[in-house]
Amino acid sequence: MPRNETLEALKVKIARLTEKTRDLETGIPNFALFRTNEPTQIASAVYVPSICVIVQGEKHVVLGEDNFTYNSESFLLAAIDLPAIIQINEASHEKPLLGMKLELDQRELSQLIIENRLPAPKPHQTSRGMATGEMTDQLLEAFKRLLDLLEQSQDIPIMAPLIQKEIYYRLLTGDQGVRLRQMISAGSQSNQIAQAIKWLRLNFSRPLRIDELAAQASMSKSTFHQHFRELTAMSPLQYQKNLRLNEARRLMLLERMDAASAAFQVGYESPSQFSREYSRLFGAPPSRDVSGLRQISADA
Repeated sequence: MPRNETLEALKVKIARLTEKTRDLETGIPNFALFRTNEPTQIASAVYVPSICVIVQGEKHVVLGEDNFTYNSESFLLAAIDLPAIIQINEASHEKPLLGMKLELDQRELSQLIIENRLPAPKPHQTSRGMATGEMTDQLLEAFKRLLDLLEQSQDIPIMAPLIQKEIYYRLLTGDQGVRLRQMISAGSQSNQIAQAIKWLRLNFSRPLRIDELAAQASMSKSTFHQHFRELTAMSPLQYQKNLRLNEARRLMLLERMDAASAAFQVGYESPSQFSREYSRLFGAPPSRDVSGLRQISADA
C-alpha cells in the first residue's frame, strides 16, 4: 500500500478509536493510542522505554537542553525511563494530533540481537537515551498491521507478538539501532547507567546516594556523573527531582492527595521546598496547577 494511503488508513482508525478519550490502552499488550484536540501548555511527563509514532500533527519534546520534534515522517525513541517536557503547538477538533505508542521489551530486544548476530556497540560509548528516527515505509506498515489486529481480537495472542518482534527488528537495524543496542547490551556503559536509572526510577523517594549508584554501575563518581548526563541530559539529582514532582502531580490529580501528603510520599521533607520546585517545573503552585488540570479535563 502506498505510504499516503497507509497514513490515511491509520488516521481514520485512530481517530475513530480515540473519539471519546485522549489516551487509549488497547487490547494488545504495551500498545496504546493517543489523541489531542487542541494545543497544549508546556507540561512534564515521564517516558518509559518506547517508540512513539505520530500519523497526524506534530509534537515537541525537550530533554534537558535537547529539543526533539517528530511527526508522520519520524518517530520518537525513548530507550530508558526519561522525564521530559512536552508541548503540542498545532491540534484542533477538525485535525487532531493522532498517534501510537509501543513500549519496548528489553528481553525481546536482547534476544533479537543474539538471534540475528547484530554488531555489539562500543563498550565505552554513551549517547542520549532519547532520539528521533526516520519513519520508514516498512515500520509504518508494521504499525498498521498491529493496529488492524484490534478488529481481529482472536488473532491478537498469536499475531501481536510476531508484529511487535518485526517492529523491534526494524528499530535495531534502522538509523537508531546502534543507540538502542547500547542501552540493552550487557557490559556497555550505557547499559550500566540504564540499570542504575532503573533502580532510581523504582526508588526515587529514597535519599540519593551517588556513591552507591556509581558502585552499582562499576564506575567512579565522576565517570558516573559524566555518563549519566550524556544519557539523560541532566544530573542524577535533577533526574530524581523530576521523577518525584511528576509522581506528586499524579497523586494529587488522580488520587486526590493534598499537596503536603503528596510531597511527603515522594520523599520531600520540606513542603515549602516542594512548592518552590513544583512551581519551577510546572509553572504554578501545586493546588493551582492541579485545579487547572481538573478544569481542563472537565471541559474536554
